[in-house]
Amino acid sequence: MNVNYQKELDRKIEELVRADHVPRLLLHSCCAPCSSYVLEYLSAYFEITVFYYNPNITDRAEYERRVEEQKSLIARLPAGHPVSFAEGPWQPAAFFDAVKGVEHIPEGGERCFRCFELRLNETARLAQQEKFDYFTTTLTISPLKNAAMLNEIGEKAAARFEGTCFLNSDFKKKNGYKRSTELSKEYGLYRQDYCGCIFSKREREEKKRKSEGHTEE
Repeated sequence: MNVNYQKELDRKIEELVRADHVPRLLLHSCCAPCSSYVLEYLSAYFEITVFYYNPNITDRAEYERRVEEQKSLIARLPAGHPVSFAEGPWQPAAFFDAVKGVEHIPEGGERCFRCFELRLNETARLAQQEKFDYFTTTLTISPLKNAAMLNEIGEKAAARFEGTCFLNSDFKKKNGYKRSTELSKEYGLYRQDYCGCIFSKREREEKKRKSEGHTEE
């Protein structure tokens, strides 16, 4: 059965508005561009801490550039309720351990699912430790990401870390992805063309070579 995760989020927000309650949300962010619309949207209803935990970004310079871009956006983007920043540890070894044996699987498959699980489990762990009301991820805004799988992984992480609650989402709905591209242009955000891991980077470079007619023999 297909689940409309945007409608589930709509219902949850309606409940919060009726209750006149502003809960604390731990928002896992994959990057500043993807977080832009999500922060604009959810900060009207939640007090948000952006959690930057992305060990899949295996190049240190690339990682640090994305961290600074995230901090810069938070400082400049108007928000309905306070938005703060928390940086997780940079752990490429944890990413390589998580995807061991499935490195060869193309982007969008099992390799990505294991990466999502790694990042959402750490988000849930922190949400439990710091007693956040909810946690979620910006990843569902991407048209290239499987929202149903992300929500399933998030729900499993919540079950694993007792006392946490995953906020279901599909942020690409309601023109969310389109709005994120608009905000990225407005704020001059760095928009990378690969998720961050060495495997996706190689895939993108190969596609570029093919599109340019320079494939290797």
